[in-house]
Amino acid sequence: MIFFKSLIILLTLMVSSALAQTKANIDLEALDAYYAKMVEDWDLPSASIGIVKDGELVFTGSYGLLEVGKPDQPNQHTLYAIASNSKAFTSAIIGMLVQEGKLNWNDKVRKYLPYFAVYDDWVSEQTTIRDLLSHRIGLGTFSGDNIWYKSDQTAEEIIKHIKYVPQAFDFRAGYGYSNLMYVTAGEIIRKVTGKTWGENVQERILTPLNMNRSIYSLKELEKKGNFATPHMRKDDKNVAIDWVDWEEVAATGGLISSITDVSKWMIFNMNHGVHETDTLLTPATRNMLWTPHNNFTVDHTQPNPFGRHFRGYGLGWGLSDYHGRMQVSHTGGYDGMITAVTMIPEENLGVVVLTNGVKSPIMAATYYALDHFLGLETKDWSAIYLEEVNTKMANDKRISSRIDKRVLNTKPTLSEDKILGDYNSDLVGQISIVKIDNKLKLYFEHHVLLSATLTHWNYDTYLINWDKDQAWFSFGTVKFNSNEDQEVLGFDFDVPNDDIFFEELKPVKSK
Repeated sequence: MIFFKSLIILLTLMVSSALAQTKANIDLEALDAYYAKMVEDWDLPSASIGIVKDGELVFTGSYGLLEVGKPDQPNQHTLYAIASNSKAFTSAIIGMLVQEGKLNWNDKVRKYLPYFAVYDDWVSEQTTIRDLLSHRIGLGTFSGDNIWYKSDQTAEEIIKHIKYVPQAFDFRAGYGYSNLMYVTAGEIIRKVTGKTWGENVQERILTPLNMNRSIYSLKELEKKGNFATPHMRKDDKNVAIDWVDWEEVAATGGLISSITDVSKWMIFNMNHGVHETDTLLTPATRNMLWTPHNNFTVDHTQPNPFGRHFRGYGLGWGLSDYHGRMQVSHTGGYDGMITAVTMIPEENLGVVVLTNGVKSPIMAATYYALDHFLGLETKDWSAIYLEEVNTKMANDKRISSRIDKRVLNTKPTLSEDKILGDYNSDLVGQISIVKIDNKLKLYFEHHVLLSATLTHWNYDTYLINWDKDQAWFSFGTVKFNSNEDQEVLGFDFDVPNDDIFFEELKPVKSK
């Protein structure tokens, strides 16, 4: 018996020594210095980075300023909008409701939301909860985001406009990242529980996991304090912008959190849904969330820098492999903030990167940490990605080409009196062109923050001068269309960007 006790003690000491050696092999000071330089090289307002290993937050690094031009600096408790990283919380809540017998993964959406409709009646009838959470409905990536983005409508009102979003591919035959489907999932949660997504996430996840600084409402932001300011890029510089209220669509991206709190979320997930002695997610639920429901093609004829063999989307999580190990991850984009959450579960390793700029090295920071902790050959991911981003930006001629094609000294064929009035877009409702103080103004009925002043560009096209700086787009025009009798029929938007597709709006003049 004494021999076995001695052997156990010896083995324990050997394991402890190995763990200590593993941690000692990671030069955290060098990692910190790398991240500090990265933030400076990318001209990023600020970044907060956390690394979890074996159930502990072993590294925190915060760099830059909460707001350019002001002295306050971030720390591990600083709040950032984590945006679409909220989707994993939504799928987890759905999983809890399945465990409680209140939902089934294959339940039809219309069982709970009879008004739910997409581009096709049959698809509308057949769409299940799993379809919502895996982006396989048939809508294009980001298509229809105009409906909810900066809208004052309720989730139900937003969902009732989804039927006007164009079909991009056959049902369950492709991948189209759809925020609208997660808004729909959030409304199912409200319908089943009688509580909002925010109330559910607070009771079911934030409170049990002691994520004490995480919030889902801007009303709580000032009370919590210590939060980053979002920034856009303007004239190649960072410009502070206002926070935008996403509470009504929080199921798709409304959570605001810190690296300390997100680390608790990663530890919980890598512990397979068990927090201390409480099993919040059963093994069946964990497996469902981390099973690919929508697979992406990987080029097996060419090597890739991640040793990747598969990629797919589960339920609220992106799934792939990283040099032979399963990777579970997601990213998030909020107005003026970009974030990433990445886990290598079998190594009990997780990385969270929170930033408050739109030119952001989230994956550079992530891969640099993973390589170090996995003992892989390290690459200068920051330099690699910065060159790629700068090259892409330099080659993006969408705005400059439109400016170059402008024909100067033209006059509109349509008088202002003819273009004034109300227009209707099936997606977003009424859009009005009015004249105030001798200026042409563009107003959205449900999107007050998208108002603008119009100035003549050429012919019957007008330049959009947004009343407020916008994070995802800047230059834009509207072109008024008429028939042979010079009657205005409607107008077309042209706002080149990668996120909000104004060309889908197609406003028609009201009779």
